[in-house]
Amino acid sequence: MNTTLSLPVSDTTQAGAARRAAAEWAYGYGWGEEMMGRVALVVTELGRNLALHTSAGGALLIRRLCHAEATGVEILSLDSGPGVANFNRCMRDGYSTAGTPGTGLGAVQRVSQFFNAYSQEGIGTAIVSQLWAKPPETLVNGRWLSSGVSVPLATEIVCGDSWTEQSGRADTLRVMVADGLGHGDFAAQAANRAGEIFIKYPGLEIAAVLENMHLALGSTRGAAVAIAELDLTRKEVSFVGVGNILGAILGHERMTHLVSLNGTIGAQCRTIRTFTYPWPDDGVLVMASDGIRSHWQMERYPGLVQRHPSLLAGVLYRDYVRGRDDATVVVVRQTL
Repeated sequence: MNTTLSLPVSDTTQAGAARRAAAEWAYGYGWGEEMMGRVALVVTELGRNLALHTSAGGALLIRRLCHAEATGVEILSLDSGPGVANFNRCMRDGYSTAGTPGTGLGAVQRVSQFFNAYSQEGIGTAIVSQLWAKPPETLVNGRWLSSGVSVPLATEIVCGDSWTEQSGRADTLRVMVADGLGHGDFAAQAANRAGEIFIKYPGLEIAAVLENMHLALGSTRGAAVAIAELDLTRKEVSFVGVGNILGAILGHERMTHLVSLNGTIGAQCRTIRTFTYPWPDDGVLVMASDGIRSHWQMERYPGLVQRHPSLLAGVLYRDYVRGRDDATVVVVRQTL
């Protein structure tokens, strides 16, 4: 569920390989030539941008989008330098620092239904492009805007993490993150089973949903799982977690860490308890598996918390991924 295809790019050869890998990935979803052409253009231009304008390269993260009956693809470009102080200047056709025609990012923006970027000089750049085969009426899920990355360990094909969301009324949203123990096929089986149970019981209290997961995952390796329910009417977040899934509410002035109890869903689980927290008007929910380090220095990223969730998820992944396990970051905020 929501697995991300990660394509490293450090030179023009890898940029070409990324385009071919993205085309093969997209072909499986049955999109037409026009959509496939736009995917190829965006991957080509963002990959070339990484190859030509960064010394160490970066990565393209690609995931499928589903909203109502519409489907699409999100392409996230991440690098750790050199960044730019005035990114808008880079968007002008004809602007280039590498002797190219300077039309790459402008072309990406023109073919995208959604395009945004966050860049810091000396730290790096994150760029997000969303392409839809048939654009939905709105890209917002009720009153919520959400996104995430879920990347398998580099030596694995499948991801042992999963995340998914479920909307109730327009002012509520549930989000689940599961991390199957270890990595590889057996971890993925556990995490995906957790996702199936989450979807199956939309009307249950979230603690009861987790209890059902515990029973259903008994034949699997087990997983760390957390569920958050955001409610704008009550202005609160309910959170239930077992195992090492990080939950935090970010605001302009503080970070509130959410409590997850010890144990493993499907194996050993003594206590399942829901904790409730106030939801601030500027709140942003972040949930992450333990493939992401937890000591975030948010003061390094002025303004990022209120940007598109894909950019925040991408930057946290870029700067805090451990590199020895599957890694997932999910970000939710209410629409402004």
